[in-house]
Amino acid sequence: MITATRKRFTIDEYHRLAELGFFEPDDRLELIRGEIIQMPTKKTPHSVCNVLLVRTLTILLGELAIVRGQEPIILPADSEPQPDVSIVRNRSDFYLANHPEPADIFLLIEISESTLRFDRETKLSLYAENEINDYWIFNLVDNILEMYSEPYRNPQGKFGYASKRIALPRATVPLPGFPDLALDLSQVFPS
Repeated sequence: MITATRKRFTIDEYHRLAELGFFEPDDRLELIRGEIIQMPTKKTPHSVCNVLLVRTLTILLGELAIVRGQEPIILPADSEPQPDVSIVRNRSDFYLANHPEPADIFLLIEISESTLRFDRETKLSLYAENEINDYWIFNLVDNILEMYSEPYRNPQGKFGYASKRIALPRATVPLPGFPDLALDLSQVFPS
């Protein structure tokens, strides 16, 4: 009997496939735990929320940090997700030498509509495993912000976050890593 096995890729192999033209330029792909994942096309509310969020955070943070929209991060050694928004430490080369790694990250944000389960399970576990201290999901299904913090590993070896808070669309929430700054969610959630 023949059994099927999945081929898992390293980050270097994934980059090499891209260099060799295995992917179309418009493909929405992420490398998650060695698997190449095709992400669904974004709906209009997702796109609007993403644009509003990047704009608002860029104005709010100014020169304090770099706001990246749908750009890769590196989670050694087999994951290169592209969170919808990431807030990362300032670096003079703006990450030209390499994408941000966990030590560079203040906050990762996913905007979820059709990917809500994937973002709550797969990405949440991946981010917690890599000790990303703060992870937010703009849940467009329920119209709430889910804020996760305090990554941990349970006795069965699964990763998650010890703290989960919910904020409604008209709330103002503190920005992790920047105690004097708060984000007005009414400026971000699509009306």
